[in-house]
Amino acid sequence: MLLTGSTHDTAGEARSHAGCHRGGGVRLGIQSVATLIQNANFKGFFTGKIYTGSSKKVCVPGLNCYSCPGAIGACPIGSLQNFLSGMKFRFPYYVLGILLFIGALMGRIVCGFLCPFGFLQDLLYLIPFYKKNRFKADKYLRYLKYAVLAVLVILLPLCLPLTPTFCKFVCPSGTIAGILSYITQPLIRSQMGWLFNWKFIVLLIIIVSGLIVYRPFCKYLCPLGAFYGFFNRFALVRMHLNENKCVHCSACAKACKMNIDPSRKPNSMECIRCGDCVRTCPQKALHIGLKEK
Repeated sequence: MLLTGSTHDTAGEARSHAGCHRGGGVRLGIQSVATLIQNANFKGFFTGKIYTGSSKKVCVPGLNCYSCPGAIGACPIGSLQNFLSGMKFRFPYYVLGILLFIGALMGRIVCGFLCPFGFLQDLLYLIPFYKKNRFKADKYLRYLKYAVLAVLVILLPLCLPLTPTFCKFVCPSGTIAGILSYITQPLIRSQMGWLFNWKFIVLLIIIVSGLIVYRPFCKYLCPLGAFYGFFNRFALVRMHLNENKCVHCSACAKACKMNIDPSRKPNSMECIRCGDCVRTCPQKALHIGLKEK
């Protein structure tokens, strides 16, 4: 009986992992399509010229630099800073309206499915390398992104005219845009000095970290993820836990690469709605949707 039970559990676990991999493949497909749509100016990757069409007035939901040669929309974080750091203060009704609408509708589903830089980090983590996704400092480092949102995205741009501090000193998406321009436009190379070198180092640290830790930028630095996280508990589309089905087996917590226990905090501010916990749960106690089943 013990042997039969053990075999059954192992088979169930194998099926759960297989379902998780299939679901992960679907998510990667959605992410790739979302990234292509947001960077549909394909000729820009060869010419290095920034697209200036009418769609550039519209903010995309994820972190995607306005200056990327392929970008056909504006980054909400960059747009917010442009409003706040203008020579004449203008309240960012438009940008905040978009952010509030997306947050209230989806929360951090944007991070899991629609953000190009999140997609890049998912691809990085797939590369075989030393992995250390759980460590003591993780829970403390999580607070950094809220400080980045408050200080680099809001306070400093308000105090320093024409200085979008997050974009200028940190944003890795902007650094990738700069690298593309560096490759395609020789005239720009002579203008890149210490600031570009600094941001390149930041990007390199994030990339190397992304081989070891799952989505380090999302976990510790991203101000957009910090903003959307506030809406996870109240978003129209959110995580639902059926307490009657949950047996607290911890399968969902073990599957979560964001280091959350969905059986305790199904709508944690850290959850990116990747769905790994939903696919792993043997009791089908979790689901993402509009309402409870």
